[in-house]
Amino acid sequence: MIFITRFMNSFLHQASFATGYWYYDRHRSVRLVILVGLAIDQIAQSGLSSLSVIYYSAQLFSSSSLISAILAGIVFNISNILLVASINLAGMAVAFPVGVGLALVLGVITTYIGNPQGDPLILFAGVACVVIAIIFTAVAYGRVTQESDKSRRNKGLITAILAGIIMGWFFRFLAGSMSDNFSLPTTGLMTPYSALVMFAVGLFLSNFVLNTLVMKKPIAGEPVNGKMYFSGSLRDHVCGWFGGMIWCVGLGFSLIASGQAGYAVSYGLGQGATMIAVIWGVFIWKEFASAPTGTNKLLITMFISYIVGIVLIIAANQ
Repeated sequence: MIFITRFMNSFLHQASFATGYWYYDRHRSVRLVILVGLAIDQIAQSGLSSLSVIYYSAQLFSSSSLISAILAGIVFNISNILLVASINLAGMAVAFPVGVGLALVLGVITTYIGNPQGDPLILFAGVACVVIAIIFTAVAYGRVTQESDKSRRNKGLITAILAGIIMGWFFRFLAGSMSDNFSLPTTGLMTPYSALVMFAVGLFLSNFVLNTLVMKKPIAGEPVNGKMYFSGSLRDHVCGWFGGMIWCVGLGFSLIASGQAGYAVSYGLGQGATMIAVIWGVFIWKEFASAPTGTNKLLITMFISYIVGIVLIIAANQ
């Protein structure tokens, strides 16, 4: 399920970000996720009919768990904006394996420290394979970069690295807000549904500040104003809306799976969507079409290393 939802999102991710309206659209879709997620959580836990997020959450959960989930949304939002900018600068086939791959490495390590589940030897062997894949991606990227756009591409690579470092921490905060036992949650801690709601609240509210800053001081392109949002086509906006909803569904499945697989394994498996993004970048968007002879071998090695890494992360829980 995680792979299916992330597959859909990787296409919508690319289809909508270049328009300049992606941030607004994707986070508008979060409002629907907030309502649906809260409704599901309330029905599952108590059958209550009220949809008051703040009141309901304050009655059931500790302030530390609420802050942790909201902070996870803010951290993810910062990293996601950087990731989108790096896609614009360096391309999807580079930004995803470098940015999200680095986030996978840091995320697995931080979540495992907080909640050690799975065979550490196999788990970190998988992480090592992902690191190798990142290195091969960077090498292949260097071969295709021309002198004329080297500055732009290097900026994209640096932005992807920053995105990965920041993104590697969001799941640790989110996991810290959740109970290990979803059937009988620890008092004050949340289940995946309620944690996802508060994560979405943090992401959505922080977007008014973060997106405004990026509009005024963009990482790539010219500054824009809020009025330009309404000049976008319906197709652009729909891609953004569906991209946000599909991604949230994928994260929801990942959180639910963590109850059995453990947070580190579940997070690592969810990041397997990076390979789907690379497939889009290499075969659909032709981002390495002008690469010199021998680059394909590097890309194949990167694919194999990343896939082996994901398989080992899955095997760590067996």
